[in-house]
Amino acid sequence: MIQTLKRTFKYWTASEETDESGFARGLCFYKLFWIFLLGCVLGVVVETLWCYWTRSCIESRSGVLYGPFNPVYGFGAVALTLGLQRISKKGPLWIFLGSMLLGGSVEYLCSLVQEVSFGTLSWEYSGTFMNLNGRTNLMFAFFWGALGLLWIQVFYPLLSRGVERIPKKTGIRLTWILVIFMIVNMAVSGLAVARWSERTRGVPASNTAAVLIDQKYPDGLMKRVYPNMTFPAGFQEDASAENTLSR
Repeated sequence: MIQTLKRTFKYWTASEETDESGFARGLCFYKLFWIFLLGCVLGVVVETLWCYWTRSCIESRSGVLYGPFNPVYGFGAVALTLGLQRISKKGPLWIFLGSMLLGGSVEYLCSLVQEVSFGTLSWEYSGTFMNLNGRTNLMFAFFWGALGLLWIQVFYPLLSRGVERIPKKTGIRLTWILVIFMIVNMAVSGLAVARWSERTRGVPASNTAAVLIDQKYPDGLMKRVYPNMTFPAGFQEDASAENTLSR
């Protein structure tokens, strides 16, 4: 197991350490991580502007507790970057349609994983035109198409060149610092959301970790960070039934 991890680490880092031409050339791990990170930030910016335009208010659009990061857009940026490479030269229509499919799939999958894992939803489109189980719809698929077109033709080339200008040693070290930060950030955020979901169902803290989470991340804080997060009634009813059966 240890040898496997060593070989994996060496695989991801060897190309960068031996490549004297610069940092993060091509679609390597380093480039994809920075694409993920920048996508997280750009997603928050886009959603904040959209919220201000449609609701005339500013509210948190972050997907994690620390920093202006929304992983849904980060994963979406990576999916668009990888998925559209083969059709990037076929014309705007192909890129638009491919972005619709990829972006809508990422949105649907993230919503499904969030509900199954934490019993929460951050968006729900059940009452909208041509929605898919309330997790995505045609309008937002069009938005993904437009974003993908802009991403492949404008933003990705600029960001790619910018990332490659980072000094090599600095880039490698900074990347791994940020990788650890984002892993911890996402893990802590996930635990806090899971515990928040338990509190809404009346589940008391059963261990020291749960008590600490309740103290550090109370409902008021969670509502400020995730103002649009909801708790599906079906999930709460199923959880209540399981608790009753277990007793």
